[in-house]
Amino acid sequence: MKKVITRFAPSPTGTLHIGGVRTALFNYVYAKKYDGLFLVRIEDTDKERSTKEFEKNILDSLDSIGLTPDLKPINQSERNDIYSAAAQKLIDSDQAYYCDCSVEELDSMRAEQQAKGLKPQYDGRSRDLNLPKSDNTVLRLKTPLEGEIIVKDHVRGDIIFNNSELDDLIILRSDGSPTYHLCNVVDDYEQGVTTVIRGEDHISNTPRQIHIQRALGYPELEYAHLPLVLGSDKKRLSKRHAATSLEEYKASGYLDSAILNTLARLGWSKGEKEVFYLDDLIKDFEITEVQKAGAIFDISKLDYLNAQHMANLDYHEFITELEPFLSQKGIDVNSHAKTQDLIESMRTSANTLEAIASNLVCYFKDVEEYDAKAIAKFIGESDEILLDLKDRLSNLNDWDEGSLDKILTKYREEKELSVPKVNQPLRIALTGSTNSPSLGMTLSLFAKEEVLKRIDDLLGFIN
Repeated sequence: MKKVITRFAPSPTGTLHIGGVRTALFNYVYAKKYDGLFLVRIEDTDKERSTKEFEKNILDSLDSIGLTPDLKPINQSERNDIYSAAAQKLIDSDQAYYCDCSVEELDSMRAEQQAKGLKPQYDGRSRDLNLPKSDNTVLRLKTPLEGEIIVKDHVRGDIIFNNSELDDLIILRSDGSPTYHLCNVVDDYEQGVTTVIRGEDHISNTPRQIHIQRALGYPELEYAHLPLVLGSDKKRLSKRHAATSLEEYKASGYLDSAILNTLARLGWSKGEKEVFYLDDLIKDFEITEVQKAGAIFDISKLDYLNAQHMANLDYHEFITELEPFLSQKGIDVNSHAKTQDLIESMRTSANTLEAIASNLVCYFKDVEEYDAKAIAKFIGESDEILLDLKDRLSNLNDWDEGSLDKILTKYREEKELSVPKVNQPLRIALTGSTNSPSLGMTLSLFAKEEVLKRIDDLLGFIN
């Protein structure tokens, strides 16, 4: 059996987006499942929009999330000699011809076709003229005029195209530069690619590329066209739905494993199992099980899976992942007297590392802002409860979770007050909000003197 080789071929015209990561992931997993190679090539022939900055972002992003290519990536911009040689082979075998039709002539031709209710496409008027190469000519492929071409797709089954609907596409521009289709076919051949896994927006490109393959005598490839990643309105994912760049999600505190898990489930699933790691995906993934319908990206699903993946980290792994987010906020995680207790109590307080880090700030720094709505709801204009609790806490000798819970319970029972009525004012004093672990645990994470100080700070604020 021929060694499986897949490729991910991004254009460096922007940062790596979520849809691109999904495509790279499926290519990577498919290759590894069959002990093959995963390759990356940079399709940077668009000189106006392609930048080295975006290229670096793409390669660094792939590496950072664990989708490192097995061989050094290649750049199409450095391979023009190879494309020119392939084009010359097509000329020599009478599989291509020069065309000197002007833009105005082509526009007029298409307008006439549309007026007659026909599909606008090049009509082959230069096909048999044997025009010489000049500064005004493009090189076109001689597409078969009759018959059909069948794309055997692992996701969609057989897709049939009539050759009559495929015009003679341009493979070299008038300046001699190669077009996307020629570059794509030649590179797949030169890199030994066996399987092309890409978005369904490339389906219409596939028969054209197969014609080039056949004209050059290249072996045909296997194809799998993935459903597009859609937003909640079932339209192609864009910034109006959610962040689209991989680095945005990483910067928000989503784990690499959770991102890959979420993307793997966009168009593929394995029974009732929800939590996957990369090794699981390599073992369980089947390209033929990918669905045809568009895959809806739901940020709540990413939140859920991120929480699951964070919960599966041991303490030291979690600290390693969390530390950069704390550092950004000027926090040394080890400066707290009860670091491990604090972290363990707060690791389920939010769905992302960034949000957890934000929730931790109040344990290292004074409260800078109080939740006004919480104050209005649980304190109002009365400071009686806070004053009572301050008095009782100041006289408490055993400063541990159990003792603190007992004193709070006793106070509630004596005053016949509800849990929120007693606990929430203290939470506001300590954290600025009503969100925290159990109150006994929260109090124990602060020194007694700090708790009393924060009660005074809140009293000063409301008065």
